[in-house]
Amino acid sequence: MSQKIKEKLNSLEDYINLNYAITLYPESDGGYTVMIKDLPGCISQGETLEEAISNIQDAKEAWLETAFEFHDEIPLPSVEY
Repeated sequence: MSQKIKEKLNSLEDYINLNYAITLYPESDGGYTVMIKDLPGCISQGETLEEAISNIQDAKEAWLETAFEFHDEIPLPSVEY
């Protein structure tokens, strides 16, 4: 994403609406670990795919809310959709 796009991101909602790539890892004992690699430390899990996706969306929002509140650098998605 370009610097022009970043300049248009003014609110927390703008960042929450960005589409970050999600990576799912099936666990050998069942369930899934899921992460957003563009947001360091943004990781969750779930027993089903649906639960894992829901949980990572919650984790994404919490990650972005914290970063926005403390004026931390928020990486843009590395993959455009």
